[in-house]
Amino acid sequence: MNKLLEVLQTKRMGAVLLAGLLAFAALLPAARAEAPDELIRKLSTDVIDKIKADREIQAGNSKRISEFVDATIMPSVNFERMTALAVGRGWREANPEQQRRLVTEFRTLLLRTYSGALSQVRDQSVRMKPLRADPTEGDVIVRSEIVGRRGPPIQLDYRMQKAGDSWKIYDLNVLGVWLVETYRNQFSQEINAHGLDGLIQSLTEKNRQFAQG
Repeated sequence: MNKLLEVLQTKRMGAVLLAGLLAFAALLPAARAEAPDELIRKLSTDVIDKIKADREIQAGNSKRISEFVDATIMPSVNFERMTALAVGRGWREANPEQQRRLVTEFRTLLLRTYSGALSQVRDQSVRMKPLRADPTEGDVIVRSEIVGRRGPPIQLDYRMQKAGDSWKIYDLNVLGVWLVETYRNQFSQEINAHGLDGLIQSLTEKNRQFAQG
């Protein structure tokens, strides 16, 4: 009986100690989320290093590039938001199936459009610019440059939004041209002329032509 009481008391003390530690942990400030510019620096460096080491990407293997983008880049991109902003008002009018197809076809189009740029990475590195925004705002622009031994630096900026404890990219600026704005103008013309289904069909056809070419 005394042995049983000792065991129960030990377990009770352990439970009390655990409860106390949890209560103390709850009072501690949450760990600071990684700054958006630091995330971009790490992501850019990781992407460049992996491309340099992957001969199939450098050879332009579209399947390998797609796998690489899905594994390395997409986790840091809010692609649904990017698509919604590019489609504009039409996105709110689209049903779930149309939205799903728009995201799929737009992603494929961007992947095929920019896969050539990924395959050209050789001696480039990333150079970050000072973050002018306050990260606590929840929506910032992170500025960077891609520099190499040849040619001038390439401006590459990112619009990022806070998502929980992390940051997600939802727009990209290459040499002063924002991706979302560029495609919004194109998509708006297509929607006005042929509706949402017409835009989806147009994207599908472009992707088919890319695949055949």
